[in-house]
Amino acid sequence: MMIHEAGRESVPTIRVTPDGGWELLSDKGATVSTMEIDSAVAGRALVVVVDDRTAHGGVDSLGPLVTELLTEAGFLVDASISVQADEVEIRNALNTAVIGGVDLVISVGGTGMSPRDVTPEATEEVLDRVLPGISEALRSSGLASGSLDAGLSRGLAGVSGSTLVVNLPGSRAAVRDGMATLGPLASRVIDELSGLSE
Repeated sequence: MMIHEAGRESVPTIRVTPDGGWELLSDKGATVSTMEIDSAVAGRALVVVVDDRTAHGGVDSLGPLVTELLTEAGFLVDASISVQADEVEIRNALNTAVIGGVDLVISVGGTGMSPRDVTPEATEEVLDRVLPGISEALRSSGLASGSLDAGLSRGLAGVSGSTLVVNLPGSRAAVRDGMATLGPLASRVIDELSGLSE
């Protein structure tokens, strides 16, 4: 980034403030602007969209939705990535997120009954412990709100290392309802995994 001052370019100096924000300093050390960076209250998250069309450059409507809902819930979303409906690709994406140290991974899509819906199988191989109560809550609340995709989902939820991994169906209604249901459950699991609830 370059700052233009009186017809000349200078390289700015950035200083981290004690409260976690940062200040952009001019070349003379005077403050030009200040930006506050809110720390993530709930933790870091990653979104994995399982969809062949999106993985091949199609429009992704679910990744931005999940990212928005996670951000509203206080998560810092590292990225939203798209993978094909392929067990190896899904498993690699989930493993990369876990190794990267995120607190929550939400996968969207691939939880139905067609032969290409392999997200639960890929997720099962990554999990250390399954948390069936979360999956049951997601299906139950989805059905209650009229989302058949959510009610028929084979999605799993569980823990891999210190990361909560949750599969959501690939429909906007199921995502919206699932994220509303998941919020307090995810917070509790993440607190327990990080030792904050002791």
